[in-house]
Amino acid sequence: MGTVTKALELLDLFTRQTPHIGLSDMARLSRTNKATCFRLLAELQSYGLIEQDSSTREYRLGPAVLRLAALREASVPMREVTRAILGNLAEQTGESAHSSVLVGERLQMMDFTYSTRHATRVIFDDTDILPFHATSSGMAVLAFLPDLLREKVLSQPLTAITKATETDSARLRAALQHVRAKGYSEIFGGFETDVVGVAVPLFGAKADCIGALAVAAPSGRMSPDTLAQIIPKLIAAGQSATQLLGGTLPADLATLWRSATAGKDT
Repeated sequence: MGTVTKALELLDLFTRQTPHIGLSDMARLSRTNKATCFRLLAELQSYGLIEQDSSTREYRLGPAVLRLAALREASVPMREVTRAILGNLAEQTGESAHSSVLVGERLQMMDFTYSTRHATRVIFDDTDILPFHATSSGMAVLAFLPDLLREKVLSQPLTAITKATETDSARLRAALQHVRAKGYSEIFGGFETDVVGVAVPLFGAKADCIGALAVAAPSGRMSPDTLAQIIPKLIAAGQSATQLLGGTLPADLATLWRSATAGKDT
């Protein structure tokens, strides 16, 4: 593992729940000695990627992160492009809608929209990393990733987040074949108990999977009939999002999705 990788991994330790981290905790969480950890932090601090609170001496994300985020969205406006689609999807389905983006070998929440139709709804955090095996978005992406990357994910230890989380790689491979055959994924309680998620993959210019679009609802509201009504709306949203992002659908999936939305009121 290179020095740059080790330094960047320190940034992943910051979350909404832990926005400030001291040196000792940073070393423990990163499994590095304090001297090495301090050196890596100093490098990140010199570029403004982190900063140190003068009163507590704890570290937090620095202002350079804001510049990088702004530059990325200005040049590749993924969040801006998908926001209107998420709003329409939440309004059409009456449920929470969200988008995610593939970042290296991880799936990161990008944006979300809540429907106002119900007081009870699934809540998201736009800083979440979505586990591939436990979420509908993760399974939708994993099914359309290159074989090497998919196998790398499935060969790693898979955590049981709820009692319904599937962690057996053989059964996951079989489930992924069904996802490819249907063109969308469904997860019942795999990431949050009593939550049902359904997702479709999003694609880039070379028909490469770049993320996912999903709808999530309390399981008590997601009857088979309701799910059947949501799926064509979600697929239509996935078609629109991929097109607006300048992407291209794989030929077999494009045919599958056209069939799924033919004659449907989307």
